[in-house]
Amino acid sequence: MEFIELILINKLDGVILKYPHHDNVDGTVCITGHHLILSSRKEGVRELWLLHKNIDCIEKKENKLSGGIIQGGSLYLKCKDLRIFQLDISSTTELNLVAQTLENLSNLQDPSLFYPFFYRHMHPIMENGYTLYSIEGEFTKVLATEEWRISRVNQHYTVTPSYAKAVVVPKVIDDETLLAAASFRQGGRFPVLSYRHNNGAVLLRAGQPLYGPKHRRCKPDELILNSVVNVGMKGIIYDLRSTNSISQHQNKGGGTESAANYSQWKIYNRSMDDVDNQQQLLESFSKLIEACLDKEISSDKWISRLESCGWPESVRNSLHTACIIAQHIHHKGEPVLIHGTRGEDATLLVCSLVQIILSPDCRTIRGLQALIEREWLQAGHPFGARLRCGPHASAPRAAPTFPLLLDCVRQFLEQFPCSFEYRQSFLIALFEHAYASQFGTFLCDSDQERETRGVYQQTTSIWSWINQPDELSTYINPLYDPTPNVIWPSVAPMSFVIWEELYLRWLVPQHTEEREEQYKVIRTREQHLRSQAQQLRRELLDLAAQYYNKGDK
Repeated sequence: MEFIELILINKLDGVILKYPHHDNVDGTVCITGHHLILSSRKEGVRELWLLHKNIDCIEKKENKLSGGIIQGGSLYLKCKDLRIFQLDISSTTELNLVAQTLENLSNLQDPSLFYPFFYRHMHPIMENGYTLYSIEGEFTKVLATEEWRISRVNQHYTVTPSYAKAVVVPKVIDDETLLAAASFRQGGRFPVLSYRHNNGAVLLRAGQPLYGPKHRRCKPDELILNSVVNVGMKGIIYDLRSTNSISQHQNKGGGTESAANYSQWKIYNRSMDDVDNQQQLLESFSKLIEACLDKEISSDKWISRLESCGWPESVRNSLHTACIIAQHIHHKGEPVLIHGTRGEDATLLVCSLVQIILSPDCRTIRGLQALIEREWLQAGHPFGARLRCGPHASAPRAAPTFPLLLDCVRQFLEQFPCSFEYRQSFLIALFEHAYASQFGTFLCDSDQERETRGVYQQTTSIWSWINQPDELSTYINPLYDPTPNVIWPSVAPMSFVIWEELYLRWLVPQHTEEREEQYKVIRTREQHLRSQAQQLRRELLDLAAQYYNKGDK
C-alpha cells in the first residue's frame, strides 16, 4: 500500500488550531505519510508535528447555518498522549477530506508502515539499545552461582512464540524437560527465572497449567518447580486470578496447580482479574481520563468518579500483591511462582513491581530500562495489540497494562522521592513513546515478530536516544540518594495520588520540575555549607592542636 492512496488532501491553508493554554493559530496544515504538520507565518509560533499514530479518535462537528446549510466545521483530534486539538476548517469538502485522510493514516495496522521504519536519527548512536541488555549481562551474578543456566531451547521461537530466544532456567533441568513442560503451560510459557534475591530466594513466572478434560499431570513441570525448593521448605505459587476465573478456565482445559501433584508448594490465588481483563482495564482507564478532562465537574463528583472508575483500585491492588509476594521472598526466603492465564499482563506487572521493591538497581534509569527489556519486551507483552488505542477509543485486545505499571512506579516516586534516580518526566516519556514514537522499541507483540519484521536492524532503540548524555541528564532526579534497602510502599487508600503531571498536564499548568530544580539548588547549597563546616572544624582542630602544643613547651 502506498501512502499516496490514503492521502486525499495533503495541504490546506486557513486552518485555525485551538489548544488549551495556547493562543489560537491560523496556519497551514500539511499531511505526510506519518505526520500532521501545522505551521504559521507568524514569528514565535512553533510548528505542530503530530504523529498520526498518536491520534486515538477523530470527532467531526459540522457548522450548521440558518436554513440547514452546512459550511465547514471542526475536527477534534483526541490523542493517546491525552492532548486534544481542535482544527477549524471553513470548507465542508475540505473538512471531510482532512477527516478521512487522518482516519486512513491513524488506523494503519502494518508495523512496517509505521514511522520508526522511516525515521533516521540525526546524531551518531553511541550505543545500540537493542543489544544493551543481553540476558548474559543481566543475569551475570545469577549464572555465577552455578545453580542456573541459559537455555536456548526457544532459539527459533518454535517452543514458545511469546518468549525470547534465551531464558534462564535451573541448571539441573535439561531442554527435553523444558519441551515437555511447555506443552503443559498456556502458550508454551514454561516456568522461567524472573529474579533472584540477594538471600537466594527466586521469583519465577509462567502461563497457567493446561490439565485438559482428563486432568493430566506433568512430571517435567513439577520437576522444574521442585528443583528450586530447598530441603525442609515449601515454595509459594500465586495464581493471579479469582476463584471464579480459575473455574471458568478449568472448564476450558486450564486451571491452577493441584496440591496433590505440587506437594512441595503452597498454592494461593490473589485476584488481579481487573488487570488481565483487557476490556475492563481499558474502560477503567477511559473513565479516569474522562473524569480528568471534565472541566465542569464538582469536587464531590470528581472524587466519586475517580474512585468508581476502578483505576485507583487497580493501582493499589497491583502494589499490594507485589508487596505480599516480596515479603515471601525477602522475609521468608521462599521461592515464588506467579502466573495468571497467559502470563503476559498481570504476571509481568507484578514481577516488575516486586523487583522495584527488592532491588535498588531497578530504581536507576538503566535499571528500569533493563527491567522493561526483561520483563516486558523479552517476556512477550503484546505492546502492539495492547496499545493499539488509548483511552478515547477501543480495539480488540487493547489494554493499558504498561501505563498501569508506570502509574504504580509514580506512586513509588511520591512515597520515596529520594530513592529513585529517575524523575516523573522519564516515566511520562515512556508513556508517550509506548503509544506513538519514532523509535522501534515498543513495536509489535513479541521478540519473534520484531525480529521477523526487521525492527532490530531497521529502526532505532529508544534507549539509544535516552542514554545520550544531554538527554539523560533531563531525566535525573535532583533529590536522588541511593539506598540499598528494600522499600515497602503504602497501599492504604489515602496513599494513592492522582498522576497529575500526566493526566492533567494539558489542562492545569504543572510546576513539579520547577520545584525539583529549586530543591536541587537548596540541596547543592546545603552540601556546600556542610563541606565548609567540615573544613572549618578541621581548621579549628588544627588551631587547637597548635595552641596546646605550644602550652606543653
